[in-house]
Amino acid sequence: MPKMKNSILKITAIFGLTTVLLNSCGPKDNPPLVYFPDMYFPVAYDPLMKAQDAYSKHENEIPAFVARNGATGLSPVEGTVSQNKDGVISEETLPKNMDEYNAGYDASKNITVSPLKAENLEKDLARGKILYERTCSACHGVNGDGQGPIVQSGAYSGVPKYADRDITIGSVHYVLTNGRNAMGSYAGQLNVGDRWRVALYVYNTFKAPTAAAAPAASDAAPAATTTAAPAKTEDKANAK
Repeated sequence: MPKMKNSILKITAIFGLTTVLLNSCGPKDNPPLVYFPDMYFPVAYDPLMKAQDAYSKHENEIPAFVARNGATGLSPVEGTVSQNKDGVISEETLPKNMDEYNAGYDASKNITVSPLKAENLEKDLARGKILYERTCSACHGVNGDGQGPIVQSGAYSGVPKYADRDITIGSVHYVLTNGRNAMGSYAGQLNVGDRWRVALYVYNTFKAPTAAAAPAASDAAPAATTTAAPAKTEDKANAK
């Protein structure tokens, strides 16, 4: 009897082990029972695309997604830090070659207005000044004259003076995003909204005043000629 019991136990153990091995080595694409499907079939949702049910071919009907046309990217929770509070979407794609870069730079010169809200101009200029002095003035100088401390130390040269350059708000933003010549991109240091703020500050502080002064000087010459003409008439009258 003891031998029979041992044989039964051995046979049972063998069958049990075989069953476990067969189940563990079987196909996992259609398991008989899944307790945590989100972990078994992990799904990375695209925040701008309509959600798909990961466990069937049906569209996701979660109310929070349906209310937003299926978008899975919801608004930030109140009290948290928004990653794009300016609402400015950066459409820039890195140029693949020099021709694309030059074409993009030329096109950026036609942009004379930033996408930021016009009513916040004063605040945007104030923040742009802070960001410029922290990230740009080391080379470009606090006065935008290209004489920052790095240049003055002799470690670097060739930084242009903004007043002498043909720049616009758009071209400054383009260079901040993609870099130019020896200057690298600052897209990793400044988000898209802050890059526009720096561009606003640079143009309005260093370029706009000089651009406005040129027409004023040209208008002064005709005025002088106009006032000089009556004086000659008076001289002729006195001579008579």
